[in-house]
Amino acid sequence: MNTDKSKSMSLHRPVSRRQALLAVAAGAGLVRCSRSVQVAQKFPVSNVSIVKAAGYTQDVYDSVYRMISGHNLEVRGKRIVLKPNLVEYDANTAINTHPMIVHATFEAFKKLGAGDVRIAEGPGHRRGTLDLADAAGYFSTVAKFEDSFTDLNTDNVAKRAIPNPVSKLSSLYLPHTVLDCDLLVSVAKMKTHHWAGATLSMKNLFGLVPGAVYGWPKNVLHWAGINESIVDLHHLFPKQFAVVDGIVGMEGNGPIQGTPKYAGVLVAGSDPAGVDATCCRVMGIDPKQISYLQMARGEENLGEAAFRQTGENIRDVRTNFQLVDEWKQIRAV
Repeated sequence: MNTDKSKSMSLHRPVSRRQALLAVAAGAGLVRCSRSVQVAQKFPVSNVSIVKAAGYTQDVYDSVYRMISGHNLEVRGKRIVLKPNLVEYDANTAINTHPMIVHATFEAFKKLGAGDVRIAEGPGHRRGTLDLADAAGYFSTVAKFEDSFTDLNTDNVAKRAIPNPVSKLSSLYLPHTVLDCDLLVSVAKMKTHHWAGATLSMKNLFGLVPGAVYGWPKNVLHWAGINESIVDLHHLFPKQFAVVDGIVGMEGNGPIQGTPKYAGVLVAGSDPAGVDATCCRVMGIDPKQISYLQMARGEENLGEAAFRQTGENIRDVRTNFQLVDEWKQIRAV
Protein backbone atom coordinates (compact mmCIF):
# COMPACT_ATOMS: atom_id res chain seq x y z
CA MET A 1 0.00 0.00 0.00
CA ASN A 2 1.33 3.44 -0.90
CA THR A 3 1.72 5.80 2.07
CA ASP A 4 2.95 9.28 2.89
CA LYS A 5 3.12 8.98 6.66
CA SER A 6 6.19 11.11 7.25
CA LYS A 7 4.61 14.08 5.52
CA SER A 8 1.25 13.62 7.20
CA MET A 9 2.74 13.31 10.68
CA SER A 10 4.19 16.80 10.44
CA LEU A 11 0.71 18.10 9.74
CA HIS A 12 -1.02 15.95 12.36
CA ARG A 13 -1.12 18.49 15.21
CA PRO A 14 -4.01 18.86 17.68
CA VAL A 15 -6.41 21.71 17.07
CA SER A 16 -8.75 23.15 19.66
CA ARG A 17 -12.40 23.80 18.94
CA ARG A 18 -11.92 27.51 19.65
CA GLN A 19 -8.97 27.77 17.24
CA ALA A 20 -10.94 26.06 14.53
CA LEU A 21 -14.01 28.24 15.08
CA LEU A 22 -11.90 31.38 14.85
CA ALA A 23 -10.31 30.12 11.64
CA VAL A 24 -13.71 29.31 10.17
CA ALA A 25 -15.08 32.72 11.09
CA ALA A 26 -12.10 34.45 9.52
CA GLY A 27 -12.42 32.34 6.39
CA ALA A 28 -16.12 33.09 6.10
CA GLY A 29 -15.44 36.81 6.32
CA LEU A 30 -12.85 36.68 3.56
CA VAL A 31 -14.56 34.26 1.24
CA ARG A 32 -16.23 36.86 -0.98
CA CYS A 33 -12.93 38.55 -1.77
CA SER A 34 -10.77 35.43 -2.08
CA ARG A 35 -11.40 31.94 -3.38
CA SER A 36 -15.12 32.25 -4.08
CA VAL A 37 -14.46 34.83 -6.79
CA GLN A 38 -12.78 32.08 -8.78
CA VAL A 39 -16.25 30.65 -9.40
CA ALA A 40 -17.46 32.87 -12.20
CA GLN A 41 -19.17 30.37 -14.46
CA LYS A 42 -22.89 29.79 -14.53
CA PHE A 43 -23.93 26.31 -13.51
CA PRO A 44 -26.73 24.46 -15.28
CA VAL A 45 -29.96 24.18 -13.33
CA SER A 46 -29.82 20.85 -11.49
CA ASN A 47 -32.63 18.63 -10.26
CA VAL A 48 -32.97 18.14 -6.51
CA SER A 49 -35.74 15.97 -5.12
CA ILE A 50 -37.33 16.34 -1.68
CA VAL A 51 -39.45 13.48 -0.38
CA LYS A 52 -41.35 13.31 2.89
CA ALA A 53 -40.60 10.25 5.02
CA ALA A 54 -42.39 9.87 8.33
CA GLY A 55 -39.92 7.43 9.89
CA TYR A 56 -37.52 4.55 9.44
CA THR A 57 -40.07 2.00 8.27
CA GLN A 58 -40.32 -0.36 5.32
CA ASP A 59 -41.90 2.50 3.37
CA VAL A 60 -38.47 4.11 2.94
CA TYR A 61 -37.43 1.37 0.51
CA ASP A 62 -40.09 2.40 -1.98
CA SER A 63 -39.48 6.10 -1.32
CA VAL A 64 -35.74 5.85 -1.90
CA TYR A 65 -36.16 3.76 -5.05
CA ARG A 66 -38.68 6.17 -6.55
CA MET A 67 -36.52 9.15 -5.62
CA ILE A 68 -33.35 7.73 -7.18
CA SER A 69 -35.04 6.30 -10.28
CA GLY A 70 -36.61 9.70 -10.92
CA HIS A 71 -33.14 11.07 -11.71
CA ASN A 72 -32.71 8.71 -14.69
CA LEU A 73 -29.17 7.68 -13.82
CA GLU A 74 -27.22 5.49 -16.26
CA VAL A 75 -26.11 2.82 -13.79
CA ARG A 76 -26.77 -0.50 -15.56
CA GLY A 77 -23.66 -2.63 -15.24
CA LYS A 78 -21.79 0.13 -13.38
CA ARG A 79 -19.72 0.01 -10.21
CA ILE A 80 -21.43 2.02 -7.47
CA VAL A 81 -19.94 2.97 -4.11
CA LEU A 82 -22.21 4.18 -1.29
CA LYS A 83 -20.46 6.32 1.30
CA PRO A 84 -22.58 6.69 4.47
CA ASN A 85 -21.83 9.03 7.36
CA LEU A 86 -20.58 6.62 10.00
CA VAL A 87 -18.78 8.54 12.72
CA GLU A 88 -19.51 7.46 16.30
CA TYR A 89 -22.27 5.53 18.01
CA ASP A 90 -24.56 6.75 20.77
CA ALA A 91 -27.92 5.06 21.20
CA ASN A 92 -29.41 8.29 22.56
CA THR A 93 -28.76 10.50 19.53
CA ALA A 94 -28.64 10.51 15.71
CA ILE A 95 -25.02 10.76 14.57
CA ASN A 96 -24.88 8.31 11.68
CA THR A 97 -26.79 7.77 8.46
CA HIS A 98 -29.54 5.37 9.46
CA PRO A 99 -28.69 1.86 8.20
CA MET A 100 -32.14 1.48 6.66
CA ILE A 101 -31.48 4.46 4.36
CA VAL A 102 -28.14 2.95 3.33
CA HIS A 103 -29.76 -0.42 2.69
CA ALA A 104 -32.65 1.15 0.76
CA THR A 105 -30.12 3.00 -1.42
CA PHE A 106 -28.14 -0.22 -1.89
CA GLU A 107 -31.27 -2.10 -2.97
CA ALA A 108 -32.40 0.75 -5.25
CA PHE A 109 -29.17 0.70 -7.27
CA LYS A 110 -29.30 -3.08 -7.48
CA LYS A 111 -32.86 -2.87 -8.77
CA LEU A 112 -31.76 -0.27 -11.33
CA GLY A 113 -29.28 -2.77 -12.76
CA ALA A 114 -25.96 -1.70 -11.23
CA GLY A 115 -23.28 -4.31 -11.80
CA ASP A 116 -21.67 -3.95 -8.38
CA VAL A 117 -22.76 -1.97 -5.33
CA ARG A 118 -20.44 -1.53 -2.35
CA ILE A 119 -20.70 0.35 0.93
CA ALA A 120 -17.50 2.07 2.02
CA GLU A 121 -16.48 4.33 4.88
CA GLY A 122 -13.37 5.54 6.71
CA PRO A 123 -14.35 7.00 10.10
CA GLY A 124 -12.14 9.80 11.35
CA HIS A 125 -12.31 8.89 15.04
CA ARG A 126 -12.79 5.14 15.29
CA ARG A 127 -10.22 2.60 14.11
CA GLY A 128 -12.57 -0.35 14.64
CA THR A 129 -14.82 0.44 11.67
CA LEU A 130 -16.66 -2.89 11.66
CA ASP A 131 -17.36 -2.68 15.39
CA LEU A 132 -18.79 0.80 14.85
CA ALA A 133 -20.93 -0.40 11.94
CA ASP A 134 -22.21 -3.29 14.05
CA ALA A 135 -23.13 -1.01 16.95
CA ALA A 136 -24.89 1.37 14.55
CA GLY A 137 -27.11 -1.46 13.24
CA TYR A 138 -25.57 -2.00 9.82
CA PHE A 139 -24.91 -5.73 10.28
CA SER A 140 -28.46 -6.40 11.42
CA THR A 141 -29.99 -4.32 8.62
CA VAL A 142 -27.85 -5.14 5.58
CA ALA A 143 -27.69 -8.87 4.81
CA LYS A 144 -24.07 -10.09 4.57
CA PHE A 145 -22.92 -6.54 5.31
CA GLU A 146 -19.25 -7.45 5.64
CA ASP A 147 -19.22 -8.95 2.13
CA SER A 148 -20.41 -5.65 0.68
CA PHE A 149 -18.28 -3.32 2.83
CA THR A 150 -14.83 -1.76 2.40
CA ASP A 151 -12.98 0.03 5.19
CA LEU A 152 -11.55 3.06 3.38
CA ASN A 153 -9.11 3.71 6.21
CA THR A 154 -7.16 0.56 5.28
CA ASP A 155 -7.91 0.17 1.56
CA ASN A 156 -5.11 0.24 -1.03
CA VAL A 157 -4.45 3.80 -2.13
CA ALA A 158 -3.16 5.85 -5.04
CA LYS A 159 -1.98 9.44 -5.18
CA ARG A 160 -4.19 11.92 -7.04
CA ALA A 161 -3.39 15.53 -7.88
CA ILE A 162 -6.11 17.99 -6.87
CA PRO A 163 -7.29 20.02 -9.88
CA ASN A 164 -7.07 23.77 -9.16
CA PRO A 165 -6.81 23.30 -5.38
CA VAL A 166 -8.30 25.90 -3.08
CA SER A 167 -6.86 24.30 0.07
CA LYS A 168 -3.21 24.06 1.05
CA LEU A 169 -3.10 20.56 -0.42
CA SER A 170 -1.90 19.79 -3.93
CA SER A 171 -2.64 16.06 -3.85
CA LEU A 172 -4.16 13.32 -1.72
CA TYR A 173 -3.73 9.58 -1.36
CA LEU A 174 -7.19 8.09 -1.87
CA PRO A 175 -8.61 4.53 -1.73
CA HIS A 176 -8.85 2.50 -4.93
CA THR A 177 -12.42 1.48 -4.07
CA VAL A 178 -13.66 5.02 -4.63
CA LEU A 179 -11.16 6.00 -7.33
CA ASP A 180 -12.17 3.03 -9.48
CA CYS A 181 -15.96 3.29 -9.15
CA ASP A 182 -18.25 4.67 -11.85
CA LEU A 183 -20.49 6.59 -9.43
CA LEU A 184 -19.80 7.73 -5.88
CA VAL A 185 -22.97 8.12 -3.81
CA SER A 186 -22.72 10.20 -0.66
CA VAL A 187 -25.43 8.88 1.68
CA ALA A 188 -25.15 11.61 4.27
CA LYS A 189 -26.88 12.69 7.48
CA MET A 190 -28.55 16.09 7.84
CA LYS A 191 -26.63 17.78 10.66
CA THR A 192 -25.31 21.09 11.88
CA HIS A 193 -21.55 21.33 12.30
CA HIS A 194 -19.67 23.42 14.86
CA TRP A 195 -16.82 24.15 12.41
CA ALA A 196 -18.50 24.29 8.99
CA GLY A 197 -22.06 25.35 9.87
CA ALA A 198 -23.68 22.32 8.25
CA THR A 199 -22.47 18.83 7.34
CA LEU A 200 -24.26 17.18 4.44
CA SER A 201 -23.24 15.30 1.29
CA MET A 202 -20.08 17.31 0.51
CA LYS A 203 -18.59 17.32 4.02
CA ASN A 204 -19.35 13.59 4.15
CA LEU A 205 -16.47 13.03 1.70
CA PHE A 206 -13.94 13.58 4.51
CA GLY A 207 -14.46 9.87 5.22
CA LEU A 208 -12.80 9.03 1.90
CA VAL A 209 -9.40 10.15 3.21
CA PRO A 210 -7.58 7.06 4.55
CA GLY A 211 -6.63 7.00 8.21
CA ALA A 212 -3.79 4.55 7.52
CA VAL A 213 -2.07 7.37 5.61
CA TYR A 214 -3.20 10.52 7.41
CA GLY A 215 -3.97 9.26 10.92
CA TRP A 216 -6.93 9.59 13.29
CA PRO A 217 -8.43 12.16 13.35
CA LYS A 218 -7.63 13.44 9.87
CA ASN A 219 -6.18 16.76 10.98
CA VAL A 220 -4.40 17.22 7.66
CA LEU A 221 -7.78 18.34 6.27
CA HIS A 222 -8.27 20.79 9.12
CA TRP A 223 -4.83 22.35 8.76
CA ALA A 224 -5.28 22.61 5.00
CA GLY A 225 -8.60 24.44 5.58
CA ILE A 226 -11.84 22.64 6.40
CA ASN A 227 -14.05 24.42 3.89
CA GLU A 228 -11.33 24.41 1.24
CA SER A 229 -10.70 20.68 1.71
CA ILE A 230 -14.41 19.98 1.31
CA VAL A 231 -14.34 21.75 -2.06
CA ASP A 232 -11.16 19.98 -3.21
CA LEU A 233 -12.57 16.54 -2.38
CA HIS A 234 -15.78 17.46 -4.17
CA HIS A 235 -13.84 18.37 -7.31
CA LEU A 236 -11.82 15.14 -7.20
CA PHE A 237 -15.00 13.13 -7.78
CA PRO A 238 -16.98 14.62 -10.68
CA LYS A 239 -19.33 11.62 -10.95
CA GLN A 240 -21.42 11.80 -7.81
CA PHE A 241 -24.95 11.35 -6.56
CA ALA A 242 -26.16 12.43 -3.12
CA VAL A 243 -28.83 11.10 -0.79
CA VAL A 244 -29.31 12.91 2.53
CA ASP A 245 -31.05 11.26 5.46
CA GLY A 246 -33.09 14.04 7.02
CA ILE A 247 -35.75 11.91 8.65
CA VAL A 248 -34.04 12.46 11.98
CA GLY A 249 -31.02 14.74 11.79
CA MET A 250 -28.90 16.51 14.39
CA GLU A 251 -29.07 20.12 15.55
CA GLY A 252 -26.99 22.27 17.86
CA ASN A 253 -23.42 21.17 18.56
CA GLY A 254 -23.14 18.73 15.66
CA PRO A 255 -21.79 16.61 14.10
CA ILE A 256 -21.46 14.41 17.21
CA GLN A 257 -22.57 16.22 20.36
CA GLY A 258 -25.83 17.76 19.14
CA THR A 259 -29.35 16.56 19.74
CA PRO A 260 -31.72 14.65 17.43
CA LYS A 261 -33.94 16.80 15.21
CA TYR A 262 -36.91 15.35 13.34
CA ALA A 263 -37.26 16.83 9.84
CA GLY A 264 -39.07 13.96 8.09
CA VAL A 265 -37.41 14.33 4.68
CA LEU A 266 -35.03 12.70 2.24
CA VAL A 267 -33.16 14.88 -0.27
CA ALA A 268 -31.31 13.65 -3.36
CA GLY A 269 -29.69 14.74 -6.61
CA SER A 270 -26.69 14.48 -8.94
CA ASP A 271 -25.34 17.90 -7.90
CA PRO A 272 -24.06 17.58 -4.31
CA ALA A 273 -23.75 21.36 -3.89
CA GLY A 274 -27.35 21.76 -5.03
CA VAL A 275 -28.48 19.00 -2.67
CA ASP A 276 -26.62 20.61 0.22
CA ALA A 277 -27.96 24.08 -0.54
CA THR A 278 -31.48 22.62 -0.57
CA CYS A 279 -30.86 20.78 2.72
CA CYS A 280 -29.65 24.04 4.26
CA ARG A 281 -32.92 25.71 3.33
CA VAL A 282 -34.85 22.79 4.82
CA MET A 283 -32.81 23.32 8.02
CA GLY A 284 -33.54 27.05 8.07
CA ILE A 285 -29.95 27.89 7.07
CA ASP A 286 -28.97 30.37 4.36
CA PRO A 287 -26.69 28.37 1.99
CA LYS A 288 -25.02 31.61 0.88
CA GLN A 289 -23.54 31.80 4.39
CA ILE A 290 -21.87 28.38 4.16
CA SER A 291 -18.31 28.98 2.99
CA TYR A 292 -17.73 25.70 1.15
CA LEU A 293 -20.91 26.17 -0.87
CA GLN A 294 -19.81 29.68 -1.80
CA MET A 295 -16.43 28.35 -2.87
CA ALA A 296 -17.91 25.50 -4.87
CA ARG A 297 -20.56 27.46 -6.77
CA GLY A 298 -20.29 31.17 -6.03
CA GLU A 299 -23.04 33.05 -4.22
CA GLU A 300 -24.81 33.91 -7.46
CA ASN A 301 -25.37 30.19 -8.11
CA LEU A 302 -26.90 29.37 -4.72
CA GLY A 303 -30.31 30.97 -5.09
CA GLU A 304 -33.43 28.82 -5.23
CA ALA A 305 -33.72 29.51 -8.97
CA ALA A 306 -30.41 27.68 -9.52
CA PHE A 307 -32.05 24.35 -8.66
CA ARG A 308 -35.15 22.62 -9.93
CA GLN A 309 -36.78 21.17 -6.83
CA THR A 310 -39.16 18.26 -7.33
CA GLY A 311 -41.44 16.64 -4.79
CA GLU A 312 -42.08 18.73 -1.69
CA ASN A 313 -41.84 22.51 -1.56
CA ILE A 314 -39.03 23.68 0.72
CA ARG A 315 -41.38 26.03 2.55
CA ASP A 316 -43.64 23.13 3.43
CA VAL A 317 -40.86 21.04 4.98
CA ARG A 318 -38.63 23.74 6.49
CA THR A 319 -37.75 22.90 10.09
CA ASN A 320 -35.32 25.30 11.74
CA PHE A 321 -32.38 23.43 13.24
CA GLN A 322 -30.97 24.89 16.43
CA LEU A 323 -27.62 26.62 15.89
CA VAL A 324 -24.79 27.16 18.37
CA ASP A 325 -24.07 30.80 19.17
CA GLU A 326 -21.08 30.98 16.81
CA TRP A 327 -23.38 30.19 13.86
CA LYS A 328 -26.49 32.25 14.63
CA GLN A 329 -25.69 34.51 11.66
CA ILE A 330 -26.36 31.77 9.09
CA ARG A 331 -30.07 31.55 9.92
CA ALA A 332 -32.18 32.04 6.80
CA VAL A 333 -34.78 34.80 6.95
